[in-house]
Amino acid sequence: MNFLGRGDCRVRYLRIQRRLFRGRERELNREEYLRLLETAQKEGRERLRLLMETICATGIRVSEVRYITVEAARRGHAGIFLKGKVRVILLPGKLCRKLMKYAKKKKIGSGEIFLTRTGKGMSRKEIWSAMKSLCGAAKVERSKVFPHNLRHLFARTFYKACRDVAKLADVLGHSSIETTRIYLVSTGEEHSRQIERLNLVC
Repeated sequence: MNFLGRGDCRVRYLRIQRRLFRGRERELNREEYLRLLETAQKEGRERLRLLMETICATGIRVSEVRYITVEAARRGHAGIFLKGKVRVILLPGKLCRKLMKYAKKKKIGSGEIFLTRTGKGMSRKEIWSAMKSLCGAAKVERSKVFPHNLRHLFARTFYKACRDVAKLADVLGHSSIETTRIYLVSTGEEHSRQIERLNLVC
């Protein structure tokens, strides 16, 4: 518009405030997560159940699943090398025991634990597809079921336990706390309850 000499018609940028809450239709809660685990167990899909537990208990990205190795389970921590950064994530003791038991059962002596039948590491697409296939039987909306939502559930649970956003940013591998804050956005329902608790209407 400036080039045409019509600066009066130029549209200003619309500044949008950061979202205070996310839609309930997108957020996976603990009860739904447990139903997914239970469904995987009932269907005899041990690998999928353990994979979901691993992502949710550590907060790793789906692209970081390959760093969950027999050696990492034995040590109790995994070294993640991604996006030019190195970080160490701790693996809960109970998870390590389950990972080692699974590896022994599947005769995996070293390297990646979550493998396909051909011995290759599971791809992002395969993990997504496997999780989506549980939705019907688990009675969980498909829009809520994808690997990154397990990372979100981990982040919210971790923050409720320690209330330290800087520590959570380190655990998740974020360079900026602003990125971490996105993970802590609550549902509109929860936000509404917090507003009601203020009791400012007499």
